[in-house]
Amino acid sequence: MREIRLFVDLAPTPGEDLPLPRPAAQHALRVLRLKPGDPVILFNGDGREYPARLVAADPGAASVHVENVQVPVRESPLRITLVQSLARGEKMDWIIQKATELGAARILPMTSERSEVRLDGARTEKRRNHWRAVAIAACEQCGRNVVPEISAPESLEACLASNPRTGAQVRWMLHPGGIARLRNTGSTATDVMLAVGPEGGFSGHDLAALRRAGFDALALGPRILRTETAGLAAMAALQAIQGDF
Repeated sequence: MREIRLFVDLAPTPGEDLPLPRPAAQHALRVLRLKPGDPVILFNGDGREYPARLVAADPGAASVHVENVQVPVRESPLRITLVQSLARGEKMDWIIQKATELGAARILPMTSERSEVRLDGARTEKRRNHWRAVAIAACEQCGRNVVPEISAPESLEACLASNPRTGAQVRWMLHPGGIARLRNTGSTATDVMLAVGPEGGFSGHDLAALRRAGFDALALGPRILRTETAGLAAMAALQAIQGDF
């Protein structure tokens, strides 16, 4: 039997009935067509999950009975921050979704010199909320109980300034001309920041800024990968080397 997982921006209490927020209720009743008595798993991003059962299926007043709380270990021991240049169309949604499935702890959207996608102030927060919804849906599907942090899009320079290097963090910018290879450098990393350029790649100005911020150039083999492929490929390889694959 499939496991139904619902995100609720609330604090469930075992033994109590919990009214479902409208988005969760609509998804449960209209999309999943759940009936009273059907089991669900609630999570709110705090790392725990709450087994429950639907007790009221009225679209205007759906509720569940919270049975208990569990703390499964599903977060990767490898902390990955993805610094991703904005991509066109639905590519950015795909990157957010897959990075969440692959265990990204943080996703920092940014614009670099050759970025073709740029957002103004009003659109910035709207897109950030949309990307968070994409990440939550990915968590519902993949079983994660921690929603990755997604920052508001900003310039590469602002992103680097607001995220200084800390501790033993390893920083790589994905660049075809890079000398470093994951097979030689990825075995000891536990905290990694990956920077991925736009469709046209990082400019010389971008590369210089990244080097000043402590990034080394990393190549992913002899082929040039697209912006929506490069970061995810690097994440998967890192998870295989040092994470939970």
